[in-house]
Amino acid sequence: MDKDKVLAEVNGKKITGVDYNLFIDSLNPQLKQYFGGEELNKDVVNELVYQALLYEDAMEKGMDKEDEFIQVVEKTKESMLKTYALGKLLATAEVKDEDIKRFYEDNKDAFKQAESADASHILVEEEDKAREIYEKIKNGGDFEELAKEFSTCPSKEKGGDLGTFTRGQMVKEFEDAVFENEVGTITEPVKTQFGYHIIKINKKNPARELSFDEVKDKIVEQVRRQKEQEIYNKKITELKDKYEVKMNI
Repeated sequence: MDKDKVLAEVNGKKITGVDYNLFIDSLNPQLKQYFGGEELNKDVVNELVYQALLYEDAMEKGMDKEDEFIQVVEKTKESMLKTYALGKLLATAEVKDEDIKRFYEDNKDAFKQAESADASHILVEEEDKAREIYEKIKNGGDFEELAKEFSTCPSKEKGGDLGTFTRGQMVKEFEDAVFENEVGTITEPVKTQFGYHIIKINKKNPARELSFDEVKDKIVEQVRRQKEQEIYNKKITELKDKYEVKMNI
């Protein structure tokens, strides 16, 4: 919205694009998405007019002179100033390339991608039924179609596809069958606490160390937070020496 555009006037005071934009920015993400956009939203303009009317009425009644309001203003000002001061302080945090690279080298163990696999399965309650389905697959039956027809797992809607997972995310018997067999294998029925699984191993990814470029953005945020905490702690220590603090707890 053009900040200089005059959208309405209340008692001679203009409501402009600045007011409109500030109102939109104050909304939560869902409402912002609903009311925002390139087109002017008349409901927003109406709301700004209603608020302006309330303001005029409050000023006429001298509410701005009431002690309770003055206290609210002071507390609000104090809170805003704290937030502003903290923002200015943390903005001094500087993340250099050498900081990022040093963090990566010092924490390489944290940037390892675990071994993973991609698998599909058909889950049934009875072993006899599982073996019957397994025989159909051996004789040329389509795994995905059989999963959609017989599997009791919600993954049946995707032909039994479970997506990618790492060790520790599945029950042991299922996990062992996946990670101990080759890609392309369709296992005989595997018993777990959930029933009997016929598992198709679609893909396996070995454990590997993530490259610097893959994790750089994540490291930048981690280093920035670390530096911000250091700056904050240092500043608080300085201010404790400068101002008297009394604790009553």
